[in-house]
Amino acid sequence: MTNLTNYLDEIKQMFIFGDCKLILKRIIDLTLDSQNIEQYSKTVDLLDWIDLNEANTVSITEKLQERFNELAELLLKQTADFNNNPLITTVDLTKTYGNAAFRLGPVNLTIHEREIIGLVGENGNGKTTLLRSLCRELKPTSGSISYHFDYTDNYDLRSKLIYIPQRTKVCKGGLLENLSFTAAIYGLKGKENILMVDLVIARMGLRKFRNYSWKSLSSGYKMRFELARVLLQKPKILVIDEPLANLDIMAQQTVLDDFRHIAKSPFRPMGIVLSSQQLYEVEKASDEVIFLKNGAPRNLVKNETNQPDEIKQFIIEFESDWKQEALYELLLQSGLSSLKMNGGTYIANFPDTFKQEDFFKIIFENKVPVNYYRNITNSTRRFFIS
Repeated sequence: MTNLTNYLDEIKQMFIFGDCKLILKRIIDLTLDSQNIEQYSKTVDLLDWIDLNEANTVSITEKLQERFNELAELLLKQTADFNNNPLITTVDLTKTYGNAAFRLGPVNLTIHEREIIGLVGENGNGKTTLLRSLCRELKPTSGSISYHFDYTDNYDLRSKLIYIPQRTKVCKGGLLENLSFTAAIYGLKGKENILMVDLVIARMGLRKFRNYSWKSLSSGYKMRFELARVLLQKPKILVIDEPLANLDIMAQQTVLDDFRHIAKSPFRPMGIVLSSQQLYEVEKASDEVIFLKNGAPRNLVKNETNQPDEIKQFIIEFESDWKQEALYELLLQSGLSSLKMNGGTYIANFPDTFKQEDFFKIIFENKVPVNYYRNITNSTRRFFIS
């Protein structure tokens, strides 16, 4: 996405496929982008109307189109900054704990607006240490962290850089009153408070749960509640530890889609850094994925460990009922360099001249049963199996 017109065109395409729930999310995003209380009120009125006319899909689509057209016309008169400015830079950041053998870093990292950075790696390899260092919960042993936005003190910094730990604080009372209180703290009063809370509740799929107590929400909806609070606070950067833990696959995909669109807002962009064990889901949502092993970072873009460049290869992961010996003999004819078994899954390495189509041709011509396949040539999955 390079400009506002492209962003709006993507939403226009959604009307072709009639996904009203997704379109409504984007309309709420545009409404929040407007920062206009009259537009807030119009979209909340639309939400109330939809609640009363859920079965009338034709009329809902028409009203969504009308609301989108009005918001698009308004926003195209405004200027959106798509420069993706840097937010945080770390230079040779390290963290140690006394005499303990563990050492994080050195980490050299720049986080930009509209950028999602995923941290992956096995437990105990430094993901949480890095996140807590970025938000000043931990003081680096050496190196530096620079914040490229204005703030007056640590309290102000923490209002612009929000950290959500894996185990969030327990909230007392109801969802609605908690969000109204958050909005008031950040300067939203009166009608604007009510409308903004209504919008973010709907945006995060919490409208039917607005009168629930926090403790009665499931793990997935508690995460949505945390994201609703983030929208009200409008930070520069969100740092979040294991947001996908305890979520089913559909909830994971929904939350990651929310991250993607929250980060890349035309008028309210933010940077997001998240850690997760869900490698493939995080890779789909992230602009960059960093793999941490014993505190040392690696990724497929920058060789931060100063290790020699890896030999370029085409690497696939697949499952088959065929035995390893039979597969090896078959694939060896096509330049296979290694075939390993990893937890019931085969990892096959070929020269980088070998292509995906070549593998499929061999499989089809020899009627090899394949139950699962993934190209991991450009995936940090490679680091887990090396």
